[in-house]
Amino acid sequence: MEDNKRIQLTDQRRTFIFINLVVSGIATSLLSTAMTTALPSLVEYFGVSTSIGQWVTSGYSLAMGMVMPLTAFLITRFPTKKLYMTGIGGFIVGLLFSIFSGNFGLMMVGRVLQACGNGVLLSAAQVIILSVYPVEKKGTMMGTYGLATTAAPIVAPTIAGLMIDVFGWKSIFYLVLVIMIASFVISGVVFEDVLELQDKKFDILSFVESIFAFGGITLGIGNISSFGLVSTQAGIPLLIGVVTCAFFIIRQCSLEKPFLDVKILSNRNYAVSVISSMVLYLVMMGSSVMMPLYVQSVMGYSAVVSGLVTLPGSLATAVISPFAGRWYDKIGIKKIFMIGSAALVISNIGMFFLTMNTPLWVAAGFNVVRNISIGSLMMPLLTWGTSNVSPQKVADASSLLTSFRTIAGSIGSAVFVGIMTVVSANSVADYGDNALMHGMNVSFFWMAAGSVVLLMISIFEARNDTMT
Repeated sequence: MEDNKRIQLTDQRRTFIFINLVVSGIATSLLSTAMTTALPSLVEYFGVSTSIGQWVTSGYSLAMGMVMPLTAFLITRFPTKKLYMTGIGGFIVGLLFSIFSGNFGLMMVGRVLQACGNGVLLSAAQVIILSVYPVEKKGTMMGTYGLATTAAPIVAPTIAGLMIDVFGWKSIFYLVLVIMIASFVISGVVFEDVLELQDKKFDILSFVESIFAFGGITLGIGNISSFGLVSTQAGIPLLIGVVTCAFFIIRQCSLEKPFLDVKILSNRNYAVSVISSMVLYLVMMGSSVMMPLYVQSVMGYSAVVSGLVTLPGSLATAVISPFAGRWYDKIGIKKIFMIGSAALVISNIGMFFLTMNTPLWVAAGFNVVRNISIGSLMMPLLTWGTSNVSPQKVADASSLLTSFRTIAGSIGSAVFVGIMTVVSANSVADYGDNALMHGMNVSFFWMAAGSVVLLMISIFEARNDTMT
């Protein structure tokens, strides 16, 4: 980052830019979970099956996974203002496709455009915040941004449900469209070219490899829960993704100016932050899928009760995020890392000991503890990791970390549900009607094991005094 550009950016202009990042972040985050509520209406409207209709969410995630590696190149190659406004513009075009689509194919074109726009906006926002704020404020501002982008997906299903009942499913897209148009206009007024550009050439082979690598892995993992690991739908994309990923890494290491600089993983602290974030997302996404299954499939309660049980934990994640950012600015990562990891272990062990007679509020309490630990670790790990690379590599660091933790989250969703399913099926003879509960317990046991790994990483790094 060029120092003279930071000096030219006044506190007022910096604040306006941050507010705009938050507003557009809220709007794009709303659609990430609102579509789950709109799915039944979409299926009926377009006359497609649920398995086809679910691509409005899974296809969105797949497109996001494929575009994330590209964002590092875009951020360092194009002026900040034009890039961010292009990201918003692409998202708006995607919204219009979804609103006026006459068939499901056009709806999916819109969702892919939204995912591509959101990938640019998410990565750019993180890099901008990490670049324009001084070291002593980075944690606080990233935590505040995390609050906004975490709270929106939490309330989105409720808002979407009300709007769909009153105005229909397209009203969700109209709401986000209005917000994004306003954000586009404001961006044209308040944004500055705050990020330093680099003389990079677009390497088309690296781009193609990144699509097959990250897209193949994301698609393969996503298909495991539906088709199983040993299946054409999961196995072939996974194999293609892993093999291509190896070629991608080899090529990036050989290029003088790589498309995505994977060599920054040689920085110990950054590598630790990436590994830790992946373990955190593995457990986080596993628990986010398992909790509704526990309430509805195991305990037999309704979806409404499931929402009430998980809501306090989700709100806790959003509320703790800005505080975690401030604590990071004041005391650093060591204590936050160890305390957050220990809380994650305790919450998952607690879920392991639940029985059919355990009141739901106990599970809700463990879920709150788990989500507080997740909220206290998510943004601080990202901030700490990216602060350990040079300013010119922040875009690569942010994109790489986000891509890896997203893949880890997909693995968590598939693996822990798979554990519950397999264990339940194989323990009917011994546990009878409690087989599902036993499967759930075992799944949370392995989440606790993952949490122990995270705790051991924090203790080992703290003792070696490498977490600076």
